Amino acid sequence: MADQALADEFVAELKRWRDVRGLSQKALAQLVGYTPSYISKVESGHQRPSREFAEQADHHLRAGGAIRRAFVALAVKPRTEAPRPAPAPEPPTSLVVEHEDTSLYYDGRVYRATQRRLLVNGGTEPITSYLIRISVDRYPGDPERSNAHYRENPLTWEEIQLSASVDGEPIGWRVQHDRDAFKELWLLFENEDGRYPLYPGESAWLEYSYTVGQEKWGQWFQRAVRLPTKRLSVSLDFPAELEPAVWGTETTMTATGNPFRNPVRSATEGGRRVFSWSTEEPPLHARFRLEWKFRAKAIKETHLSTADTASGRMREIGIVQEGDPILTTPARLFSLPDEAEDARRVVAELNSAADRAAGVHDFGKGMGIAAPQIGINRAAAIIRTPEGEAITLFNPRIIEEAGGFDEQYEGCLSFFDVRGMVPRPMSISVEHTDIDGQQRITIFERGHARLVAHEVDHLHGQLYRSKMRPGVEPIPVSEYRGTGKTWQYGQAQP
Repeated sequence: MADQALADEFVAELKRWRDVRGLSQKALAQLVGYTPSYISKVESGHQRPSREFAEQADHHLRAGGAIRRAFVALAVKPRTEAPRPAPAPEPPTSLVVEHEDTSLYYDGRVYRATQRRLLVNGGTEPITSYLIRISVDRYPGDPERSNAHYRENPLTWEEIQLSASVDGEPIGWRVQHDRDAFKELWLLFENEDGRYPLYPGESAWLEYSYTVGQEKWGQWFQRAVRLPTKRLSVSLDFPAELEPAVWGTETTMTATGNPFRNPVRSATEGGRRVFSWSTEEPPLHARFRLEWKFRAKAIKETHLSTADTASGRMREIGIVQEGDPILTTPARLFSLPDEAEDARRVVAELNSAADRAAGVHDFGKGMGIAAPQIGINRAAAIIRTPEGEAITLFNPRIIEEAGGFDEQYEGCLSFFDVRGMVPRPMSISVEHTDIDGQQRITIFERGHARLVAHEVDHLHGQLYRSKMRPGVEPIPVSEYRGTGKTWQYGQAQP
């Protein structure tokens, strides 16, 4: 029925974004002001969601309007009284995971995830199925962009190449939800040759694997503890030539975004860099999130020609170029600390882009990059000074200028074929927010002030051309003689 399909679509969107944000039903209930029972009934199809709930869920899950749109589609259909089929049963609480071991292998183009769970049936009834979810988010700091990306490039069953087994016996599955970026299905402990129920007191290894291309995966991997689990282990296997760096955060019912309590170990062998991490007795409903960046000077899939222009090289490594509306649109502010995870992911992408840029140009004056320059409309920027200092700014704005003005040439990654003479204050006071939500004011001077002001302009939708004196035009980079050199400072102009 059409209205039932729309109800299922709403539930799928709600589950997908709850899964992406790493929130249990109870955690979401606390945010939106509803009870866990209400959310459970909505997700099981026994409760029709209210408009207020849909709006609150979309806001707190930062779904970019996806949940609201699903609700609107549902709301315009008249409600029917036809009985809905009984929902599939949730896994029994008596099911225990003795060991969950997950590996993620990346070959430079495609990710393959393999998950093995040693299941123990501590109940009184046989277990014949197991619920799994496959969820992707290529741009975790920018839900609107992610939604648009997956509408144009949906995750398909053909590319996933899902396979599953119980104690080595191949098994099938039944799809519960099939969305552009979210799949939920029941693994059925059976095949054409027989059935393989897990009886009380018995244990069995459940294994399943799937593939996702790098253009849809995103540089993060999350494990959620939905059943009592005794041991959890994860390994990430990357090409060593990409110089991967990995870090992890843990989210529980009582804490958000803390570093892993145990370190992530790494080893290199046969051209591969393998990162391993494990923990004992993880808390129920905890989320363990691993993220990474590739620090290599030249990434395998980037092929640059020496005949390319400077702007062409920046475009090739993923820098948004002048003319794109995102560069003249004020960036959306972060709500910190609520969006701390999103903020960290945006910074990780900025650092990855900065590493790529440093691989094709010598930034003797230091460098900076703002989130809109990598297609993310959020108010975050990073600056790397000539002395090696790293500066990260969220929601910055210049509140005071001092020390007179100085005029120097600047370059911009978004139109790198030219250099422009730009007047800037010698000293600026910048109000910004730290990851914990605290407001701070930091003073920057001379070259550091110039670097920071350039990036703050980006976050307010301005390019340096708008700051140049009337009648002054940028010069071609071929005529510029300051590449690789620091700015020189003399007497400032009042």
